[in-house]
Amino acid sequence: MSLCSSFNVFASYSPKPETIFKNSNFVSQFQVKSSPLASTFQIHGSSTNLKFSRARLTPISSLVDSGISEIATSSSFRNKTPKDVNVLVVGSTGYIGRFVVKELINRGFNVIAVAREKSGIRGKNDKEETLKQLQGANVCFSDVTDLDVLEKSVENLGFGVDVVVSCLASRNGGIKDSWKIDYEATKNSLLAGKKFGAKHFVLLSAICVQKPLLEFQRAKLKFEAELMDLAENKDSSFTYSIVRPTAFFKSLGGQVEIVKDGKPYVMFGDGKLCACKPISEQDLASFISDCVLEENKINQVLPIGGPGKALTPLEQGEILFKILGREPKFLKVPIEIMDFVIGVLDSIAKIFPSVGEAAEFGKIGRYYAAESMLILDPETGEYSEEKTPSYGKDTLEDFFEKVIREGMAGQELGEQFF
Repeated sequence: MSLCSSFNVFASYSPKPETIFKNSNFVSQFQVKSSPLASTFQIHGSSTNLKFSRARLTPISSLVDSGISEIATSSSFRNKTPKDVNVLVVGSTGYIGRFVVKELINRGFNVIAVAREKSGIRGKNDKEETLKQLQGANVCFSDVTDLDVLEKSVENLGFGVDVVVSCLASRNGGIKDSWKIDYEATKNSLLAGKKFGAKHFVLLSAICVQKPLLEFQRAKLKFEAELMDLAENKDSSFTYSIVRPTAFFKSLGGQVEIVKDGKPYVMFGDGKLCACKPISEQDLASFISDCVLEENKINQVLPIGGPGKALTPLEQGEILFKILGREPKFLKVPIEIMDFVIGVLDSIAKIFPSVGEAAEFGKIGRYYAAESMLILDPETGEYSEEKTPSYGKDTLEDFFEKVIREGMAGQELGEQFF
């Protein structure tokens, strides 16, 4: 589930694949780049009769039999240069995942990006478009919701995995989708990665899980707990980094076009009910990539925000009007309206359970209207701007200026399954 403002909740040349593995229930396709991984595949004959030579790497099937964990730990990936580190990214075509893949590639890692054959919002992207989006990575088409299929995908890569980076997020925060993606699919990624050698797992979570009132938060927390238990109590050679970002820039940009057209900026209450230290997708991708090798991020829960002070919705609106050179014009909506709607939906859901999803969406909107995306101080029970770490250089003001110039096209937040 994306971090989104409550207003947005309610208002709101690609080369052909060069390598194909097939069996009765699995298709994996790779875009081969110029890298040590690519050099292990040698194509003989026509495109309809491919043969492969793995001169440098032992097939996964052999590694499993001989104990891949021992092989993987014989030379710690943290002692390797990035070009020798294999990073499996799930959620690679989602909002943050695309930027993470690009950042890892720029740092020289061997990136294996897992994607659906139909990715993006409502599956609008076909294989060719996905390969184009993830250019530079080894793209593996699979299904993270099916452990058997995912394990077969990783096995057919023909080489081990050092690190798994999960950018998976439920499409809408609904009850069923949250448990299917934020827990089950993410766990599948952990199991498949670990089976084939991964010794580190970087998880993109959310800062809001520290006060879990929503189903997707509970699903994320359950996986977090199991991940930590694995590393701390069951396998001391395995490590994790859990990244909990604050609000994303794009989740705060839903009203830019509306205000630009002369309409008021909508906020709940007095606009001071909550605050956040928003972070750009690029800065967040950079921080997540830091977690791959940096030892000071091992076995840590890492809340992270963007640079500068925490901003309330009122202050966000004031920044927007300042950029536009207009007098601020706000529409204040009583938050009690949301409480009433949620109460009605909850009552109906007792008779018609299917309405429960709609009630959950209402609760999501209510949560983001009132709860700050900052560190929750356990001693005071208050959100703390001072205790919320800052990272990066991109500011919300810069983002607003860009959206005013270029619009929000291509910056959709929903359907972030892959």
